[in-house]
Amino acid sequence: MRFAEPDIPNILSACKLLESLHLTHCDSGKNSVLRVEHDQLTELKVEVGKFEIVELACLPKLQQVSYNNWFNSHKDPLYFGFVPQLSKLWLAKTGRRSTRTLQLSQLLGNVPSISDLHLDFQSEKIWVLPESPKLLKPVLNKLQRFNLDNLPEGCDLAWTMFILEAAPSLKEMCITVWEHWCNRVMRNKEYQERNGYCEKADMEWKPHAPDFKHKNLVKLTIYGFQADDIFVRFIRCVIKHAVNMAEISLHDRKVCLHCGDLDPKMKCPSRYPWNADEHVQIIEELGMSLPAMVHFLS
Repeated sequence: MRFAEPDIPNILSACKLLESLHLTHCDSGKNSVLRVEHDQLTELKVEVGKFEIVELACLPKLQQVSYNNWFNSHKDPLYFGFVPQLSKLWLAKTGRRSTRTLQLSQLLGNVPSISDLHLDFQSEKIWVLPESPKLLKPVLNKLQRFNLDNLPEGCDLAWTMFILEAAPSLKEMCITVWEHWCNRVMRNKEYQERNGYCEKADMEWKPHAPDFKHKNLVKLTIYGFQADDIFVRFIRCVIKHAVNMAEISLHDRKVCLHCGDLDPKMKCPSRYPWNADEHVQIIEELGMSLPAMVHFLS
């Protein structure tokens, strides 16, 4: 639905008791601005639109925001004004070459209350910049749960440690690595080139304090775990810094129904460790002194 620019603000002003607003494939034209003000709204969800920016101007009761596949722009997709209770933020984007890289220190500059952050890369370009803890700690100081969803397979995971450096209150971290194979089949090389999809590339990260210790992270969950150096190195790195780790849960790849119907020759076979001997080998490679901490759950 395409609204005139005053329409959505008029709806909001008329619906004074509104608590939840979902906008799916809605906008006010390409590069339009959506300004949201409401006294009672607690949840906002925006899915696919051509807004240049969504301005959350004055929402005193807003608690959670979800934005899925925003329109490519030279600006951040969201502006946070007065949102004192905002605690949950979920961002998802199928990144292409033109997708702007977000700096969380700038995006979240006005919302240091975020406790639950979920970033979904939909198996494509990584569109968030690993920043120094000096810049990020002021906005991630209260973060307790962090999800990185649908990271492309085959890329190093070490860059994700920038969150651990900058979020001292973090308790749970969940990472999903998944190559969506039926999408890959539809997006052949010519299609990818024409539509701006890019080859997967490793993000660079170096610890700002190589021996930093994190005292609150107790649970690490990985979906898409494979018995290879990428995952083993990453888990060993987390264990090195998270000195009070209590539980590591390892799951096999996620599979959608369409991916499951593809010819197995088109996909890389899973290297998930299924039997007890393989479990023991992984635990030894991790150098775990407490093997009961590691759970193989697929």
